[in-house]
Amino acid sequence: MILVADSGSSKADWIIIKSETERVEFSTKGINPFFVNEKEICKLLSGYDEIQQYNSKIKEVHFFGAGCSSPDKREIVSNGLSKVFSKAFINVEDDVLGAVYATCGINKGFTCVLGTGSNIAFFDGEKANYGIHGTGYILGDEGSGAYFGKKMLTAYLYGLMPASLKKAFETIYQIDKETVIVNVYQKPSPNIYLASFSRFMYKQRNDKLIQAILFEGFEDFAKTHILRQPGYQSYPCHFVGSISFFFQDVVAEVCKMHKIKLGKVMASPINGLTEYILGKSS
Repeated sequence: MILVADSGSSKADWIIIKSETERVEFSTKGINPFFVNEKEICKLLSGYDEIQQYNSKIKEVHFFGAGCSSPDKREIVSNGLSKVFSKAFINVEDDVLGAVYATCGINKGFTCVLGTGSNIAFFDGEKANYGIHGTGYILGDEGSGAYFGKKMLTAYLYGLMPASLKKAFETIYQIDKETVIVNVYQKPSPNIYLASFSRFMYKQRNDKLIQAILFEGFEDFAKTHILRQPGYQSYPCHFVGSISFFFQDVVAEVCKMHKIKLGKVMASPINGLTEYILGKSS
């Protein structure tokens, strides 16, 4: 059996390939080595029946995850997975590479990941080139869930929301400055906390303030990450992740304005990634 996983900071998608015709698909909490260690990975995975049922039968694990761009972070995930899948070959790569494989396949193009965080890579047909981006939710992550969550919270705390939007916000969330400070600066996984407020934006997407924040955020991503890429107009630009998928109309608007060739837009790369892994294995 082969196990393929795509993990962001918030959620991980998994597919167990039992045979050519039978697969098991499920999701877990996200695994990001910047926020969890080996023991926490083992504890997390032990809570899912799908993994406990098949872990001893898995022969290969191909894990693509957020935060796995450096050797030491990949080792954390690899060691954690090895304890769960003791009989399996373990391969750990970063989530951007997984998105590249799912969108570009063997063709040249740009792949943008817009989920809890954000990143971009150019695939030249042989390898992914990452550039200088991927600086995280404090310094970067333009156009991501964490980015938009910060915008929502500051708009609320600074009193910038119109009355109707503020009322809708307070109906769902009971928060104040102290609550936000604790969650952002003291509790673990502040990026996931921030990104959780992007769901509110989807529900209230017709509000003018939210429309303006969405456009500004995606344009900020485009100007920072896409327009600075040499020859960006020559290749398709694919988008992967929940934020780009659910707000793809605004993504398309920004791409059109800046003459970016919009390619595939998908919420999760897991299915395309699985087909790529199977193609490489055959």
